[in-house]
Amino acid sequence: MKKNSLDNKYNHIIVEKDKYNKWLELDLFKAKLDSKKPPFSIVIPPPNVTGKLHLGHAWDGSLQDLLIRYKKLSGFDTVWIPGMDHAGIATQAKVEERLRKDNISRYDLGREKFVEKVWEWKEEYSQNIRKQWSKLGLSLDYSKEKFTYSEQLNKIVNFVFVEMYKKGFIYRGERIINWDPKQKTALSNIEVIYKETKGKMYYFKYFFEDKKDFLTVATTRPETMFGDVCVIVNPNDERYKKYIGLKVYNPANGELIPIIADEYVDIDFGTGVMKCTPAHDHNDFELSLKHNLKIINVMNLDGSMNEKTGEYNGVDRFIVRKNLVESLQNIKLVIKIEEINHQVGYSERSGEIVEPLISKQWFVKMKRLSEDVIKLQNSENKINFFPERFSSTLETWMKNAYDWTISRQLWWGHQIPAWYNKNNNDIYVGLEAPNDIENWTRDEDVLDTWFSSAFWPFATMDWEPNKKSELFKRYYPVSVMVTGYDIIFFWVARMIFQGIEFTGTKPFNDVLLHGLIRDENGHKMSKSLGNGVDPMDVIEEYGADALRYFLITNSSPGQDLRYSKEKLKSTWNFLNKVWNASRFVFMNSNIVSSDDDFINYYLNNFTNNNLIDKWILNKLSICKNEINKVFDSYEFSIVGKLLYSFIWDEYCSWYLELAKAQLQNENLSELEINNTKATLVYVLKQIILLLHPFCPFITEEIYSNLGLKDSIMMDKYDNIEFNFEIDLIENIFKTVTRIREFRADQNIKNNQALQFSINANNSKYIIFKNDFFEYYNFFVNKLVNSNVILDKIYSTELTSIAILDYFLEIENSNFIDKEEVYKNLLETKSKLESEIKRSESILNNENFIKKASKEKLLLEKDKYDNYMIQYNAIIKKINNNK
Repeated sequence: MKKNSLDNKYNHIIVEKDKYNKWLELDLFKAKLDSKKPPFSIVIPPPNVTGKLHLGHAWDGSLQDLLIRYKKLSGFDTVWIPGMDHAGIATQAKVEERLRKDNISRYDLGREKFVEKVWEWKEEYSQNIRKQWSKLGLSLDYSKEKFTYSEQLNKIVNFVFVEMYKKGFIYRGERIINWDPKQKTALSNIEVIYKETKGKMYYFKYFFEDKKDFLTVATTRPETMFGDVCVIVNPNDERYKKYIGLKVYNPANGELIPIIADEYVDIDFGTGVMKCTPAHDHNDFELSLKHNLKIINVMNLDGSMNEKTGEYNGVDRFIVRKNLVESLQNIKLVIKIEEINHQVGYSERSGEIVEPLISKQWFVKMKRLSEDVIKLQNSENKINFFPERFSSTLETWMKNAYDWTISRQLWWGHQIPAWYNKNNNDIYVGLEAPNDIENWTRDEDVLDTWFSSAFWPFATMDWEPNKKSELFKRYYPVSVMVTGYDIIFFWVARMIFQGIEFTGTKPFNDVLLHGLIRDENGHKMSKSLGNGVDPMDVIEEYGADALRYFLITNSSPGQDLRYSKEKLKSTWNFLNKVWNASRFVFMNSNIVSSDDDFINYYLNNFTNNNLIDKWILNKLSICKNEINKVFDSYEFSIVGKLLYSFIWDEYCSWYLELAKAQLQNENLSELEINNTKATLVYVLKQIILLLHPFCPFITEEIYSNLGLKDSIMMDKYDNIEFNFEIDLIENIFKTVTRIREFRADQNIKNNQALQFSINANNSKYIIFKNDFFEYYNFFVNKLVNSNVILDKIYSTELTSIAILDYFLEIENSNFIDKEEVYKNLLETKSKLESEIKRSESILNNENFIKKASKEKLLLEKDKYDNYMIQYNAIIKKINNNK
């Protein structure tokens, strides 16, 4: 074992330098496909190649790396497969934005040249992402890295598309879709974000054919009135029954349209009269199918109005809205305009207000696929969600899933493997182009990015149609999928039904969902608010270890996390504490063997007097067992608290101080001294092993000074259990704490000696004088121990501090006010009376006695007995002080 070579001060920049390259050089991230060990696998949610990673990526990656490193140290055969997403809409938008700065459009370049530019972008940003992964210390197996638009993935995408088409899951049809006028592409329903927006409700006169009277019709989108094909009333509405079958004039274009009846119209909502515009409203489209209505599209793909709007042809939809309303006001066809707040759909990608449009697109039928997911989640083989409530969320959504629009009007992405015959209406779908290709035109659209990423769990495992790779057979289903709760529907649901359909089983065993990262005020981080935090800046200031520990331990599954600079500073201080504790161990252990057996020899040869070392070993075993219990439920905030408490409170604050006294005690044998040195090193090693999945860099640095294996990643947790009898040790801490409190309360300086005795009726406390006096003196400064008294001396010159079933008696000397002592005795008596009354009430409660566990009942009885011992002693003291 190397002698201490840790720097005097913890410097995260120096500590974290070059560690990642070392791990890569040792091939420590690569999957071993070791059948002698249980498998554990994760596939990374592929970040978009649109820019740098944000704090959410850092959180997501830190959680996954924690799991991989923990399982590796626990003896599992692990793999973590990295990859990136081509992110069709988002990436194309970024590249087009870059080109616009040079006054170039994608149409100037043409499809092939433009796609080349996007590939250049991809290479540039994928390198940036890998650098950020390395900064975070993510133990990814780069030899298996995947990209959602690679040749390998393209083969899988085409195969899946063709198979789903053959099975009837995929169809092409003209339906209402969500249209992004800025990106000029279709969106699926879940790519639309609804926000409460200020708007207006416009009330118009739709005059009857005889022009003597009118119906009042309200709308928030007057520009779509050019596409009205009828007005609809409820057949049971007494106000309008007589008008069914008549016609009214459309105020926008003067055309006569019929009045029809359908129970869809809510009698009590608005005026009870609804205009029907099938080409521009999802519900109206469904009504058009039911009633065989015309479908009139009045809008261009860029959000401007088309030739069916007359003078407004080519004018933006929102300008038309304003001008049309003003025009109709001039001819008295506007009844009123109300200011309202209503839900408006925005494109998740571009932020543009989405327009419902009639369009010919490719769709996935969701009914059978949704049923498969629901069936799985109601079986014994279901996927475990953490938190569990999100399984119900998933099922609810699947029960109401719309057909999925999968075609996108883009150039960057998997081009749809469909061809249209130039001479007729035939469609050909296949893995290869038709033989007589000169008669066919390929569909120019590409597939929704989520379509290709839905195969991610098995595509990353080198899955091929009708062939299972060794990687797939070893590691599929994926052990756990870690991702944000905000993409359950975008991604998680789709991975599940595609996994069932093409592999015959679920794609993963567990889903761990985390929330969103918010700023210090609780607001969602976003570019528009300017409150985002770059994880690379945080790493520069505090280190990756501090950032990781903060992100992992400050939220429970499914909960949002609030960024806090103060907590980051506190985490850095914690790591600094670990660093300084390690330096102390190295400087005081002077063990020069690199063989663990040396330490284990001393751990198995303790003398009966070595209670201090036994205490910390017990605490270590308790800590490890508690961590193991909660780790697989992904309660990492609890794991963090357990680790922090053990390392800071028990190991550093108590054990290291006790060890100092132990090492300075000239009365101890060489074996006892070596026991303590061995314990110092052994417990430190266990601490850094436990801490390693959270903080890989600092633990690697400390481990390298133990002179064991080439890397901490090559070591593993041991199964050594310690269960020594150490009850009396806890009394040291209680006694020291009370003495310190007494000094503080009485303003007694540390250099002023205190005369004290242990006043007890139990001979076990004799050990305090024989074994523990050195520790008392070491901790609380200038203590003079007079005796352990077993015959209860009740003196007016002593201050009594109650500790369990004994008292700490401190001589008052000249610094204690006797009246104050008497007052304190009365206060103590009053508190004890309250506790005794409470305890008696509990112990006399039949319901408590019936329901309480044996342990809880015994604990309450012990409390009562201790209170009575203290109370009787206090009464005697009060009588002696009168």
